[in-house]
Amino acid sequence: MSAQHSRDPIAEEFLRYLAVERNASPRTLKAYRQSLEAFRAANKTPWKKCNAEDFRNYLFAIMKREQARSYIRLQFSALRTFYRFLTERKGLRRDPVRELQLPKIDKKLPLVLTRQQIEELLAAPMKVAKKRAAPIWMPLRDVAIMELFFDLYTESVRVLGKGRKERVCPVGFPALEAISRYRAAANVHSGPLFINKLHRRISARSIWLILKRYLRHTSIPISISPHKLRHSFATHMLDRGADLRSVQALLGHASLSTTQIYTHVTVERLKKAYANAHPRA
Repeated sequence: MSAQHSRDPIAEEFLRYLAVERNASPRTLKAYRQSLEAFRAANKTPWKKCNAEDFRNYLFAIMKREQARSYIRLQFSALRTFYRFLTERKGLRRDPVRELQLPKIDKKLPLVLTRQQIEELLAAPMKVAKKRAAPIWMPLRDVAIMELFFDLYTESVRVLGKGRKERVCPVGFPALEAISRYRAAANVHSGPLFINKLHRRISARSIWLILKRYLRHTSIPISISPHKLRHSFATHMLDRGADLRSVQALLGHASLSTTQIYTHVTVERLKKAYANAHPRA
């Protein structure tokens, strides 16, 4: 622990509480630490003596820097959790952060690929020339990775996701077939499923780079992330008549409201199709 951290024992105790009792991920702990330190850099008032005006001034200062609303809400999410800890565990009578009204996040509709674009992307690994140093099984691995992001239905896989939440998600037959072919070719029977040429577990960044590489060999005009394959999956399911609860279960969403954003995408696609096709639109 650095000297800077040791001067703030209450914040350190809070972070230990998150790690031990709330099972927070290292990424969450880092983000919360940075949020507390950012406020402390702007305001030296002891935590238990801060009032709503202190946080209101801090909010205005961040907004003046034209920070994204999502960033602002992330900063205050950490502060709200911290002050909830102070009221529940440290005898603080009044929570000053609760009195603030934060700017709402503009909900942007997720970008989705068409079915044709998805098919083109999934076919790319077997069409693009393999790098000379890459193992012969690597294109099969890349197909399996992308199939797993898009296709869900038949079997199930246990996933440790954001906030260390464990979910059991269904996996479709095309993805299972792709994984089976890759495992046989790469001789992967235990340990990490997706490996690099050194037979070590590939990183999240590697997944991004794999997708980015194959995207260059398609006609898809937009930049996409692995998560956009999930957006596309959900939208295509709803387009074909799946009910919202089923899509919620397939995506592993804890709340139905998280899944509802895809209904707006589907409606927008219907409006666009109407505008393009109807003679009196």
